[in-house]
Amino acid sequence: MSLLPNRHPNLDFFVLDIADAVPKDDMASMEHPLFSLATKPDLRHLEYRSGDNVLKIRPSGLGLPTIFDKDILIFAVSQLMHRKNRGEAIGDTVRFSARELCIATNRQIGGDHYKRLENAFARLQGTQFVTNVRTGGKIETRIFSLIDEGGFVRTDDEKFRLDYCEVKLSRWLMRAIESDQVVTISNDYFRLRRPLERRLYEIARKHCGNKAKWKIGLTPLQNKTGSNAPIKRFRHNLREIIKADVTPFYRFELDDKDLVVVRPRAASVTVAPDIKIPEWADEKARSAARDLGWDYQVLRRNWLEFAKAEAAKGNPPKNAGAAFVAYCKKQGSLR
Repeated sequence: MSLLPNRHPNLDFFVLDIADAVPKDDMASMEHPLFSLATKPDLRHLEYRSGDNVLKIRPSGLGLPTIFDKDILIFAVSQLMHRKNRGEAIGDTVRFSARELCIATNRQIGGDHYKRLENAFARLQGTQFVTNVRTGGKIETRIFSLIDEGGFVRTDDEKFRLDYCEVKLSRWLMRAIESDQVVTISNDYFRLRRPLERRLYEIARKHCGNKAKWKIGLTPLQNKTGSNAPIKRFRHNLREIIKADVTPFYRFELDDKDLVVVRPRAASVTVAPDIKIPEWADEKARSAARDLGWDYQVLRRNWLEFAKAEAAKGNPPKNAGAAFVAYCKKQGSLR
C-alpha cells in the first residue's frame, strides 16, 4: 500500500508559520502504546508494567484516543517547540484553525471538522492515565489526561463554519516540552495510511534513531505497538508493511525465527567524512535562522544530511562553515 498523496504541496502564505513548524513527538508517548490502533471505539482498560512501575489507562466514554487523534498533539507540540526554539515565551494553550491543522497533518480540508474534532478532544481529555512509580520506599500515584481542555468556536449561522480551535496541554506533556524530551519526525508520517504503520515508525524513530540497526522479537514488538490482534495476524500485517516498504527513513525485516530488525535507509547510514560546523558559522547561522523565523536545529540537521550525502559521493563542501551559513540565509528567499 502506497503513501497517501501530499494533499497540500503548495502552502498558503498565511499558514507558512504553521506548516513550517517541524513535527515533534514526545518520547514518552512514543515509548508506550497510549493510543489505540483500532478504527472503531476501543473501550479496553489497559495496564502496562515496567519493573515496579505501573501505567493504567482508563478509556473515555468514546473509547481510547486513536493514533489519528494524536495528530492534534503532535501539531500542538510542534507549534510550541517552534516558538520555543525562536526564543518566544510559550504557554500550555495552542489556538489554530481547522485549516491549519489539516495542512500540517496532511488531512483533507472540508467536511464535518467540528464533529471529528469534538470526538477527538473528548477521547484525549476523557481518557485517564494512572501511574504508580516506586521510589525511595514510597509509591507515587499520578492521574492525568493528555489534554486539560479542548474546544472550538463556530460561526452562528446555518453553515456552522469553524472559526478556530484551542487545546490546552496537560502538565505531563508540557514537562516533555520544557525539558526538550521531544524528537523530530518525518512529515511523511502523516502520509502513512494504516495505524500500525504509524506506530511502527514511532517505535523505529525512538529506538533505532540513527543507529545502524535495532533488533526486537515479534511478541515484544507487538506489545510495544499496543496491537491486540492474534500473533498470527500481527505477523501477517507486519509482513505486508515490510513488502510495501514505505515507512519513512526505516526498513523493517522479519526472519523465520520472528526476529525483527530495523535499519535506517541507505541514505541515512552512508559512510561519509565527519563534517563539522565551526563555532563562528554556528553563531551566524543561529542569528540568520532567528531573523528569518526558522527552526535552527532543523536547518542544521537538513544541511548536514545533504552535505554528508554529497561527501559520500566524493563532493564534500570546501568550506563547511561558509556553505552552512549561506544555506541558512538562502531559506529566506524560499518563503
